[in-house]
Amino acid sequence: MFVFENVKYKNIIDISKLSIEPKKVTFVIGESGSGKTTLLRLLNKMISPDIGEIFYFGEPLASIDSVKLRRNVVMLSQSPVIFEGSIKDNLLIGLAFSERPEASDDELVVMLKRVNLHKSLKQSADNLSGGEKQRVALGRVLLMNPDVLLLDEPSSALDEETEKLIFDTLTSHTRNNGKTLICVTHSKRAARSYADRIIEMKNGGAEEAV
Repeated sequence: MFVFENVKYKNIIDISKLSIEPKKVTFVIGESGSGKTTLLRLLNKMISPDIGEIFYFGEPLASIDSVKLRRNVVMLSQSPVIFEGSIKDNLLIGLAFSERPEASDDELVVMLKRVNLHKSLKQSADNLSGGEKQRVALGRVLLMNPDVLLLDEPSSALDEETEKLIFDTLTSHTRNNGKTLICVTHSKRAARSYADRIIEMKNGGAEEAV
């Protein structure tokens, strides 16, 4: 699905060859500063390689319209954007961006349960905790139903029990719907528990984790 060929970005990424398969759960691990987040941003065209090329199903990323790509390859950052307004407003805004039909309140309530957030749709999103905002943002991208979900430390603000529930939800969604999940995490335990494949970033390079 994604293929890196001789990709370099600043002094952060230096990958001669890397393939990421579709319809798999791939976890990316590595020490702080090893290039994990940069790898995700390259896949989403938030940044572009200085040298080399990345392909998406055989087509160079550089030739794909960025907005069109981001409707199918959705990235959720470690500190996700929360928009002014209610939880409902924040859940629906992703559907508007991806040009999908608006979800009903019942569907939104079901999504909140899936991400283990027991709040009213009418509640202001500004007053939520960091972990709660993270789960609202996760619900937003799951509603968009993209082909590829790029997650940067999705459990960083969650307790251990909620982390398990979220990873259970994410991986079952991926496998049951033929989607692709690429997830950066600091937790080797989570990677070993959930991943079909683990990529380890070292000194800007990427290798199969043992």
